[in-house]
Formats: sequence, C-alpha cells, structure tokens
Amino acid sequence: MANPKPIWLTGSWAYSKAKKLVTVTVQSPEKLLGLATKASVLASKNIGSLKEIAESLKTALRLLRAYAAGDYRDISLQSLGLLVASIIYLVMPVDVLPDFIIALGFTDDAALLAWTLRAIMDDLERFNIWEANREPYSTNF
Repeated sequence: MANPKPIWLTGSWAYSKAKKLVTVTVQSPEKLLGLATKASVLASKNIGSLKEIAESLKTALRLLRAYAAGDYRDISLQSLGLLVASIIYLVMPVDVLPDFIIALGFTDDAALLAWTLRAIMDDLERFNIWEANREPYSTNF
C-alpha cells in the first residue's frame, strides 16, 4: 500500500521547526513524557478530527511513554524521529493550518499523523506485541 509523503506538510516551516526539536526531546525522558501528555490531552479534546487514526495514535503515545521510561527500545531512530516530529507538530498551536481555525485547524495535523503512523506501522505492531507479552508491574512493596 502506497504511503505518499505529504510534501505540503513535510516541507513546511512548521514541520522543519518540529524536526529541529526532535533530538533534544528524545534525549530527555521528561520532555518526551511531557510531549506525550500534551498530545494525549490535545487529541482527547479534538477526537473528532483525529478519529480515523485514534487507535494508532494511542498506541504511538504509549510507545513514546515506554521509550521515555527506558522500557522499550525496539524502534529505529528514523521511525522514532518521524513520530516525535509529528507529535511536536500536533502540539504546535500555529502550523500550516492554525489549530484555532474551527473545522480546519487539525486537518493538517491529522494528515501528517496519518502518514507518519502508516510509515511506522511495523514499529507500532511490534510494540503492540511487546506490550501484550509484557510482565505486568508488581503491586507488591
């Protein structure tokens, strides 16, 4: 299945700005967790615009949290970079289509995330398998 790159987004100043923040975000567990939290809150408030990709986005955000915690590392740096750049783009209020524009503001975010999530689908599936087979955290002291 073809996954054409949305050049109108990936070539934008906003996406370029997001890409510049990837390294510093990935290197800081606190920043990565903060990003995942902001994205979760934003996505839950705008679920209508993101409904087509909601489940994959939830998986991606869990992956970021597990990566930040040091629990999961089975993702290529390229895939991680794509994901983090797209999530940064999502939380940026002013991008190609500013988020405050009613009915259109999250169209660009949804398009970029849909492309990214399709591009890293193998990574997300591997994470789902890891997550399903993972030992649950102990509740004992």
